[in-house]
This record gives sequence, C-alpha cells and structure tokens, in this order.
Amino acid sequence: SFANLMPLMNTPFEPGTAHGVVEGLPAGPRRDIASAELAYFTGRAAEALASAEAHRASDDPGTRLSACLICAFANLPLGRIDEAQRALAAARGTVAMVFEADPLQRAAEGFVAQAASVLLHLPAPAPSADAREIMPLLPPGLRAFACYVWAHASYLAGDHARSLGIAETALLVTGDLYPIPAIYLHLAAVMDLMALRRADEARAHLLAAWDLARPDDLIEGFGEHHGLLGGMLEAAIKPAWPEDFRRIIDITYRFSAGWRRVHNPATGDDVADNLTTTEFAASMLAARGWTNAEIARHLGVSPNTVKSCISSVLRKLGISSRQELKGYMLA
Repeated sequence: SFANLMPLMNTPFEPGTAHGVVEGLPAGPRRDIASAELAYFTGRAAEALASAEAHRASDDPGTRLSACLICAFANLPLGRIDEAQRALAAARGTVAMVFEADPLQRAAEGFVAQAASVLLHLPAPAPSADAREIMPLLPPGLRAFACYVWAHASYLAGDHARSLGIAETALLVTGDLYPIPAIYLHLAAVMDLMALRRADEARAHLLAAWDLARPDDLIEGFGEHHGLLGGMLEAAIKPAWPEDFRRIIDITYRFSAGWRRVHNPATGDDVADNLTTTEFAASMLAARGWTNAEIARHLGVSPNTVKSCISSVLRKLGISSRQELKGYMLA
C-alpha cells in the first residue's frame, strides 16, 4: 500500500543526495512519482506535472493517490484551476476508490485526503479519518509528514501551543532524517512561534529548515508558507540569500494566486489577493497586534516604511483600521 505513496518523502537521505535517490530507483511508476516529488519540491511545477499526470488513473493505490496529490498542487501555480480541482477531488477521496476492507489502504487514502484538505485550508472531506488512527499505520517518513499536517490543522484551529508541540515532538522522535517532512515540520514551528511572538526561536527553526533545503534546492515549501511565516523570510533569508529569496517570492506569487482561486470560493473567506508579499507579511503581524516599531525591527526597515506599507494595504482592501485586517489575512 505504501511502496509507491510519495516515495521520496518517505525515504531517508542526506541533504544534497535527493537527485541520486530518485535516479537510483528502478524505472517505473515509483521512480516517476519520486521524480515528480523532486520537481515539485524544487519549484518546477510543470515538470512535476509531466512526471505525475500519466499515473492519475493507475491501478496501484499509492501511485494513483500520489499522482492526484502532486497534480492538485502542481496545477495551482500553473493557473490550471479546473485541473487542480479535479485532481484535488480525487486526492480528497471524492473520486478515488474507498478501500473499506484494507486498513493500510484506508490509511494511505486518509493521509492524502487530509494533506490535500489541510494544506489548502479546506474542510476535511466526510467521512474523515482521525489523524491518530492513520499515523500508527504509516511508515516513518509519511508519519512525520502526517504530523506536520496535524500540526498545521492545529495551527488553523488557533491552538498554536499544541501545534508547536506536535511539530517539535515529531522532529525529536523521528529516527532517520527524512528531509522533506523535516522541512515542513520546521516551517510549522515557525508559524506557531511567530503567532506566539517568539521570534528568536522561530528564526532558529527557519534556518534549520533552510539548512536542510538548500543542498537539494527544496524551496517550494518556503514559498507555500510565506504568508504564514510572519515576515521571517524577509528577516532571515532575504539579507543573506537575496537571489534565493527572489525565487521563493516568485513561487509565493504563483502558488498563492492558484491557492486563493480554490480556497476563497470553497470557504467563503476573502484572503487578500492584491498585496505584495511584504505588505502581506507586515499586515499579518499588524493583525496579530504587533506595533509598527516591532514590525520594523523584525523586517529590518524603518517604522515610517511600515506605516506607509500598512496605509497602502488599508487603501487596497478598502478598510479603515488595523483591527479589520484579520479578515483578509491568514492570522
């Protein structure tokens, strides 16, 4: 049930060897899915789609579910929203077969369905398996990523302390190094620590994720999470790695445009789509009660720059006070 389910995510490897891991797999669906994963997590959505799309109707459950999940997310930055939604429906279990008799196959489907739902901030499909039911059945790498999904869901529910506990515990207890889940777990910790206003600890987790990501160029997750990281990319990555920061922001714009076209209509939310990434970061912090001076120190700019930025955001959103920002943010 799990051999072909996100095989790169579920493989321990040393940073810098991801390409070799993929090339070392025998030719066939498992290598195709791993190649699609590597392309996706390195910000190459079109290549990910080319490797995964042919397997969306595979007879093998792990291959099919992986292909659906990758295609759902790879189509977003490419602006192919109808295709993304079709793949998303399959990944969330509304089209994919339900395997009532086999708990391992049910766990595989539940893993993919929850990942697709939580990462797009959509309600879980019904019936929905409990994370604690799924995780004991998963192999270690997928279990670590399932912990990230569980942490992310707790973050969205506003339980930042619980989310942080899940992420940090998963990082501590996962024996071998699974770089892709570890990157996402560190990013979840950054989200929580910024919400808890513990910026120094958040920076440490972000740099730990960056150390894991850079050798293989696994930068997609940073772009996906930009709006939730509370300006930490501007504070920690932009000064030392400006070219990488520009690439991450390009991923952010492309992914977020597609994400909003799925998320906003499905949930009735009105997450802002006309702000620059800097405006969004500053507004996220302002929505959480940070003062202009605190935001300025964090982002490394002047308080007047922050004031101008927030004023521009209020004009763009057609609102009159900082208190109204939260309805347009991901706070």
